[in-house]
Amino acid sequence: MEPLIEFRDIYKIYEMGDTEVHAVDGVSFKVYPGEFLSIIGQSGSGKSTCMNIIGCLDVPTSGTYLLNGQDVSNMSDDEQAEIRNEMLGFIFQQYNLLPKLNVLENVKLPLLYRGLSEHEQNQRAMEALRIVGLESKKGNLPSQLSGGQQQRVSIARALAGDPSVILADEPTGALDSRTSAEVIDFLTELNRAGNTIVLITHDNMIASKTKRVIRIQDGKIIYDGPALGDEIIKLTLEMAAKRGVES
Repeated sequence: MEPLIEFRDIYKIYEMGDTEVHAVDGVSFKVYPGEFLSIIGQSGSGKSTCMNIIGCLDVPTSGTYLLNGQDVSNMSDDEQAEIRNEMLGFIFQQYNLLPKLNVLENVKLPLLYRGLSEHEQNQRAMEALRIVGLESKKGNLPSQLSGGQQQRVSIARALAGDPSVILADEPTGALDSRTSAEVIDFLTELNRAGNTIVLITHDNMIASKTKRVIRIQDGKIIYDGPALGDEIIKLTLEMAAKRGVES
């Protein structure tokens, strides 16, 4: 099986005056179809930069990024926008729903640039809302929904385009613990249905619900392996200690 996502020695370097900051420092990994993995790290670790590169929102300074076998490392902005629309679905911490559009209209947004008929857009959006259990809320505005419901609309929007990869950026960050658990359970069900999901988080307990964990610190991968619940913290600390890194 060919990887869906492949990072080959990826660097992202920013210049701050006379100093170079290695936000991503020689990162390599592969993600295969059907995986559910988390990229975990504290603020400034490089996890968000990795997500931006995976999501074609940024390009690496050097190295190669293959998405479904296609080198997207040095694509133009227009080419990256096309890839995002066709292959990627995004779930954000703050939902990013347009307040003046109703639920159905928000879910249809990614389909507007696909050249689909209005009928097909509606069909796809309603099917996505059915999957997340919100068909009855199609006419509601975001302000009329709970936080958990708004995040499910965000998930439906990601699903409507039938993406190859779902990128979930801190999807539970704005939710209480009970609603967070419901969202993670729902993402788990989507993965069981065959969806490939990459989840970005700083929370060990959220990461423990995925099947695989990549932990990033100071722009480098310090752990890449199975999600083992609370053992993630223990293993990470042990590996960091061996490398002389304070985790």
